[in-house]
Amino acid sequence: MIYSFSNSGFRDPETGVYNQTYFMEVFNREWHRHIRDHQSLALLYLCPHIHETISQPQLLELFMKQVQQALMRTTDLLARINNQSFALGIFETDIHGAKVVVERVEHNIAEFNKTYQNQSHTEISYELNGCICLPSANKYPETLFETVEQQSLSMRDNHSGAGQLIKL
Repeated sequence: MIYSFSNSGFRDPETGVYNQTYFMEVFNREWHRHIRDHQSLALLYLCPHIHETISQPQLLELFMKQVQQALMRTTDLLARINNQSFALGIFETDIHGAKVVVERVEHNIAEFNKTYQNQSHTEISYELNGCICLPSANKYPETLFETVEQQSLSMRDNHSGAGQLIKL
């Protein structure tokens, strides 16, 4: 494989998905485009509980590749937000389309867990939640991120991992 210096700055080196800086740039640009075009978008947070060991190097990278495969459209975006969270930007979608993406992500994680359980006799738990919204001049992207983050914290506190999607 030939290494490309042109995209090395916007990828997370550990997982290969986009990094937070790139995600925020694209999300902000898409937010303003969605205001202009009167289209809704969704923001999902995925928090996998993966603690890599010497016997399981690159487990997070393999897990995230499986999640990436659930995103069928090239416009959808997956990025690492911090050490515990990943964000999925689902653009030009409605509540039904966002739910389809949530179901595909959960299906791919279940498939990953089947394989992983055969090797390690355990599975990877996670929280997946999100919010769909119609951007407007009186709404701010920060509000959407704060809503999804609060929802993630609530799920973590309640030990609930099922995919939840709310409307903002």
